[in-house]
Amino acid sequence: MNSSIKLSIVFLNFNKLAETTITSKILQELCANRNDIEIIAVDNGSEDGTAEFLQAQSNIISILLPDNSGIAGYSAGFIQARGDYLLVLDDDSSPSCLSGIDNALKKFDQNPSIGLIAAHINNPDGTPQWSWHLPKTNSFSPSPFFIGCGFFIKRDLFEKINWYPDNFFLYQNEVDVSFQVGLQGYEIYYDPDCIIIHRGIPSQRPGWRRVFFPTRNTLWLIRRYYPQPQASYLIFSRLVIGLIRAMTFGEVKSYLRGARDGLRQPVQKNCLTADLRQRFKPFFKQNSLIHQLLKCA
Repeated sequence: MNSSIKLSIVFLNFNKLAETTITSKILQELCANRNDIEIIAVDNGSEDGTAEFLQAQSNIISILLPDNSGIAGYSAGFIQARGDYLLVLDDDSSPSCLSGIDNALKKFDQNPSIGLIAAHINNPDGTPQWSWHLPKTNSFSPSPFFIGCGFFIKRDLFEKINWYPDNFFLYQNEVDVSFQVGLQGYEIYYDPDCIIIHRGIPSQRPGWRRVFFPTRNTLWLIRRYYPQPQASYLIFSRLVIGLIRAMTFGEVKSYLRGARDGLRQPVQKNCLTADLRQRFKPFFKQNSLIHQLLKCA
């Protein structure tokens, strides 16, 4: 990598001109006097003026893709990035301050075993966006997973695991990367002092997307990373949990299509070790029928 660039900030954009404008302004202001940080924006075939806006920003490297390829679009930015580390954002997320970024980078340098740092995610009003992916703690601590709208990762590690899984398109890509980071022998840490403001509202996304992609991609994850008999139990559980979710959204057809693709399409087996399965137990619990029933009881 280019030694003069410490960090590459990469964010993906699709038909959210207003949000892209906010994120671009914040990033350019934060990094105005930093020669060791570059900003890369990838546009996923937007048709609302987002691509033209990004192209006009002199302090942002813009990569304009012809079509919406989902999370695979990020790869164009990752490949071009020159930094030792990447900060990955959405088009509607941005850091709250530069000091949190610098502190996270120092922690990478101080501990070579850290491969990925999950940022703390806040709503615009300052309330946290908690998720089962992160530990609920106020200290720098090991974390099983991360949230995709704000995290740091070593670029060479990310390249080694071939970035995000291109075929996922949307959802559960963070879990796949977390598994791969663990299999490469690296740790994931959560940094509550690095705050990312996420302005998005997931519940406004179309119902079919929140059924089809999680169903298909989760089945792929289970089939690839879990040995028997855990795999069979989790597949059964996920099918039941997914059907209930699909009925809630009125998207049974999308669920059936996701289940079909998730079970039929081939996967390359890469089982987690027993230690890693313990580290990633929150994923097991999220997709275990027994654990979900006990939580509801």
